[in-house]
Amino acid sequence: MTSSSASPRKALSKIACNRLQKELVEWQVNPPAGFKHRVTDNLQRWIIDVIGAAGTLYANETYQLQVDFPEHYPMEAPQQRPEDNDRYVKNCKNGRSPKETRWWFHDDKV
Repeated sequence: MTSSSASPRKALSKIACNRLQKELVEWQVNPPAGFKHRVTDNLQRWIIDVIGAAGTLYANETYQLQVDFPEHYPMEAPQQRPEDNDRYVKNCKNGRSPKETRWWFHDDKV
């Protein structure tokens, strides 16, 4: 869970609720390739499985996204932050922005 998930969220506005229900129906009718929405009873938090694309290093791997929708969605953007996001941002070297991070990937199976 994220640090933001520990704090109570405000209930969705009627507009946000209607919009998310419409988007969820669209997702079910026409799902995007490589993505699977996990059905839950919480319209405000979507759990999405992302399947790695064939022919890539991530093929056949499944990654999970958590998307939290704010009270006034779509006028406010949803969030998706990893559990350790706050600690990572706090510890960025030389006060640099996390956007300037250069990621390094190592896979022992390759």
